[in-house]
Amino acid sequence: MNATSWPEARRIARSAGRPLDPIDVTLPEALGATLAVPLTALSPLPAYDAAAMDGYAVSGPGPWQVTGRVLAGDARPVEPLLPGTAVEIATGALVPAGVDAVLPYERARFRSDRVHGEIETGRHIRRRGDDCPLGEEVLPTGTLVTPTLLGLAASLGHDRLTVHLRPRVGVVVTGAELLSHGLPTPGRVRDAISPMLPGLVDSAGGTIAWTTRVTDDKTALVEAMSRPDAEVVVVCGATSVGAADHLRGALEALAAQVRVHGVACRPGHPQLLATLPDGRCVVGLPGNPYAALVAALTLLTPLLGRLAGRTERRPVTARLVGPVKVLDRDTRLVPVAREGSVVVPVGHDRPGLLWGAAEANALAVVPPGWQGAEVELLALPDADAAAAVVVRPPASGTSVDPEPTPPEAAAPTGAGGPPGGVLRLPERAPLAVATSHES
Repeated sequence: MNATSWPEARRIARSAGRPLDPIDVTLPEALGATLAVPLTALSPLPAYDAAAMDGYAVSGPGPWQVTGRVLAGDARPVEPLLPGTAVEIATGALVPAGVDAVLPYERARFRSDRVHGEIETGRHIRRRGDDCPLGEEVLPTGTLVTPTLLGLAASLGHDRLTVHLRPRVGVVVTGAELLSHGLPTPGRVRDAISPMLPGLVDSAGGTIAWTTRVTDDKTALVEAMSRPDAEVVVVCGATSVGAADHLRGALEALAAQVRVHGVACRPGHPQLLATLPDGRCVVGLPGNPYAALVAALTLLTPLLGRLAGRTERRPVTARLVGPVKVLDRDTRLVPVAREGSVVVPVGHDRPGLLWGAAEANALAVVPPGWQGAEVELLALPDADAAAAVVVRPPASGTSVDPEPTPPEAAAPTGAGGPPGGVLRLPERAPLAVATSHES
């Protein structure tokens, strides 16, 4: 069976599911989910005419006789002001009817029982609905619920939000050689894939429901994938054709439809996507850690984004500078970091090594036969934190474009990020331009 091209594999993964059912939740419970209905203004912003400065609310021409005081949060009714009168007022307090402007303290002169100063009609008053009118659609369906969105929703009068259920992910770790803790020993290695999955899953809109470890046994794999309490099952390892790789046989036993049977990319070729008869999906990741990361960003991220109801994003591109081994038929996924207006490879990118990916801001998608055009970027979760890593100085003789302006594009690729705007990868310390290894 021919391997699926990398762009087609991403498209198939995105189309393999549909958004999960909406649910009405409290604001804290909505964090990380996706809006299932547009966010609208249940209250105008501001909700009432409010003072924008501490000072005096004045009516008519001055000087003005001060007749009282209005503080933020006052519940008592405020009488309309008559021309020639004023009330002392605090920022955020309800502006009485008849007020022409708020005269800030620093521009006011108080003499006897009257206040003097120059005003501009309407100045320092935030009128009801100036920022957002009642009923306005503020954010569309498919928007990720972030901490700032929760604050906005609260200011618009929301106590609850209607969001899509977050897809549950079950993780099956295969391989008798894997250790879950301690130092590697002869013939045994540490499991490096399952520790990175919770962050990847969370950033794509899902949540880890359970993790189980099985031996290299088809019956145990079938039993684990039969659990009904996850919309997506991720199998780590067992995707190749070796004697201990039983995923394909287990999928046959479960009458699954295999939709992606290998992807034409390096690393990460032996990845897999299947649909079980009950509609749940199985994503098979290669056993090498960096190859597994590539496979997760290729198949798992777009699948979870679709199930979570997130809006698909337009690709981000940038100019890649530095020697990269280009393949004739396969797409290369290269860890890169930004230097000025370009991205450069960081090296350390063998299939079994996460070193380069941990230093990188993104993975550059280098298509077959690439000849130097801009490349698509896959943003890595929490890449900003990675920017603090101290890395090697540039190798002697390396030429890197010194322009200081970062690349700009419409929006980040994948399930996360805003529906529009600019993606700016964080600055990094100078990096060596390293040749990507063959996988």
